[in-house]
Amino acid sequence: MNRIVLGVFIGLMLVGVGLFWLQGRAAVERGAPPPEPEAPDGPGSDVLPFADIAGLEGPEPPEATELTREQRRFFRYDRNRDLKITRNEMLSTRTAGFRKLDVDGNNLLTFEEWAVTTAERFDEADANGDRELTPAEFATTGRKSSQSSSGRSNSGCDC
Repeated sequence: MNRIVLGVFIGLMLVGVGLFWLQGRAAVERGAPPPEPEAPDGPGSDVLPFADIAGLEGPEPPEATELTREQRRFFRYDRNRDLKITRNEMLSTRTAGFRKLDVDGNNLLTFEEWAVTTAERFDEADANGDRELTPAEFATTGRKSSQSSSGRSNSGCDC
């Protein structure tokens, strides 16, 4: 039994050595120097040819195609232009906002860090400091009225 196992082991070792030897020869042949260049024909072959290019024009420069709005939006996310948006590419636009909210820099966004603007707005609106908003105090948290696209103010809207 030992002779059979030993014979198989030696056979496998010989096959392995043979494979390494063949691969080594292939690497030597791949690294061989290139063939010698052919000798130039006749005297004065070192002179470059001359051509009259006075009337010739080059090709037209390529024109940039106008991308549609959806294509521009797609390529804002597709950073490597493989026409596929990966999850990392999609989320990469959110990292700056995340880092701005993550004030302690531990890459974990706590509820307090996430809700900081709401908490600040609440503290500004709480005029008497009782940690409760009256209807008058709450009215100060709304967005400032701006002119709508029709030119009318939304301040009197009951919608």
